[in-house]
Amino acid sequence: MPAPTADLIARLRAAGCVFAEEEAELLLAVKQSPTQLNAMVNRRVAGLPLEQVLGWAEFYGLHILLDPGVFVPRRRTEFLVTQALALCPPGAVIVDLCCGSGAVATALATALPGARLYAVDIDPTAVACARRNVANRGEVFEGDLFAPLPAALVGRVDIIVANAPYVPTNEIMLMPMEARAYEPRASADGGDDGLDVQRRIAAAASPWLSPSGCLLIETGQRQAPQTAEILAGSGLLPRILRNEDLDSTVVIGLPLS
Repeated sequence: MPAPTADLIARLRAAGCVFAEEEAELLLAVKQSPTQLNAMVNRRVAGLPLEQVLGWAEFYGLHILLDPGVFVPRRRTEFLVTQALALCPPGAVIVDLCCGSGAVATALATALPGARLYAVDIDPTAVACARRNVANRGEVFEGDLFAPLPAALVGRVDIIVANAPYVPTNEIMLMPMEARAYEPRASADGGDDGLDVQRRIAAAASPWLSPSGCLLIETGQRQAPQTAEILAGSGLLPRILRNEDLDSTVVIGLPLS
C-alpha cells in the first residue's frame, strides 16, 4: 500500500478530519484507480462519514458492510454485544431490534454459531444492508419493532437487544454534522426525552421473552435511571451497567423470578 501523501493528509485535515493520517491510510488501502480514489476523498471532504465512503465499518473485530444513508455502528455498542453474550444460553433465540446495518446481530451470530437470530428494522435501506451482513446466519425483517416477527417466537426469545434511538429531539442539533446530514434522523431521535422507542420496546417485550429471557437496551448515561424505571414498569428487574472506556451504558431487564 502506498504511503499517504502530504497533499492527501492536508486535504483531509483541512476538512476537519481529526485522524487525517489514519483516514488517508484506509482510503489508500482500497483497490482502485487514482480517479476513484479522488472521488472517495471528495466524498469524505464533503462530509460523508468515512465508513460510508469506505463501504464498511469496523465493529467487534468485524468489517460491517455499510451503504449510504445507513446508521454507522459505534464502538460503544460493542458493550451491548459483550453483555448479551454473557447472558446467552446455548442455542439461544436472539432478537435484535432497531438493527440498522445488522452490526450487533452479525457480531452475535459470529460469536454464537448455534444461536437462532432474528433482526428487525423499519428502514428498508438498513434492512437491505443488514441482510448482506447477517447473510445466512439469521433472518432480517422489515417492520416496526416486534410486528414483523414470526408469531412462533412468542414466549421463546432468550435475549432481546436494542440499540434504539435515544437522543432527545432538541439535542439532535448538537450531534456531529456528518451524523445529522448523512445518517437517518430516525436512527437517533428518541423523542422529547429520548426514550420514546425504549418505552415501546419495554411495553411489548414480555410476551416474547422466555421465562428466563432478558431485555438489553443501550442508553445514555444520564438517561439510564429512567430506562431502568421503564423496564421495572414492564415487569423486569433492571440492572445498569457502565463501561467507561467505551463511554457506553446498557440497562438489562432480568426476569423477576
